[in-house]
Amino acid sequence: MGTATDSEDEEGGLGPPAGWDVPRGLDESSWWPFIAAVGAANLYLGAGLFIIGWTDYSLVPKFLGPLFFGGGAFLLLVGMFGWLYQAFVEPYWDKDESILDSGVHRLGMLLFVLTDIATFAAGFTYYYFLRIGAWPPEELPHLLTPVLAINTVLLVGSSFTFEYAHKKLSGGDRKRFLVWLGVTLALGLAFVGGQVYEYHEMIVKEGFTISTGLFGPAFFGLTGLHGLHVVTGTILMGILLVRGLMGQFSAGRDTAVRTVSMYWHFVDAIWLVIIVSLYFGATFGA
Repeated sequence: MGTATDSEDEEGGLGPPAGWDVPRGLDESSWWPFIAAVGAANLYLGAGLFIIGWTDYSLVPKFLGPLFFGGGAFLLLVGMFGWLYQAFVEPYWDKDESILDSGVHRLGMLLFVLTDIATFAAGFTYYYFLRIGAWPPEELPHLLTPVLAINTVLLVGSSFTFEYAHKKLSGGDRKRFLVWLGVTLALGLAFVGGQVYEYHEMIVKEGFTISTGLFGPAFFGLTGLHGLHVVTGTILMGILLVRGLMGQFSAGRDTAVRTVSMYWHFVDAIWLVIIVSLYFGATFGA
């Protein structure tokens, strides 16, 4: 039973109802964060086991690292999807448009992007520290391939299609918004597929792995970190698409679209930096 103060709050006298000012899933019990945390832990554990078990003299079986990594990635993706769906999709129709503050969410995404820039900066610092020594190392693989060109076109093009989709939403054309958002999602997934193919060519055919010399850890570390960001972006776009198909989003309610767009453009920009510094820089010694 609520108190008199609680009743006044709920009627708008003193403030919003309890739990109204935070997304559902943050003020309620939920298993999704726990599932995502278990997935993240197994993801890092799998990466460590993969590195340790890759040598012929390791006591760790080679299959153990990929097993933990794959299972952890699956749990992390499922947990993130469930958590975001519970937090933002289900309560959409209960929110009053007049109390929404998109500026706070955009600021939050901006701060997240800034912290992510620091994460990538650490990786690039490691890479350029290696470049101080003798360069290039003998174990450089074939970096400038058609797959690189195709992936770049896919990712850069996806930024344009995302912006075009948002433009259609702002103009009230929800049908074309959904179509172009779907195109953007498809381009992102195609990029991930191209990245997997590139890894396969390097690891299986060229024998270039994360433990190969000095360049291997830098290459797979930076491109792998970026790949995880692309996967995260595709998950977020998938959620946007599901919400759009449910009838959500309009010209006046597009905060989620704006914030995901900011994240996706950041991922696109980082890829261009990786191409210049890692692919072309390593190949030509620039």
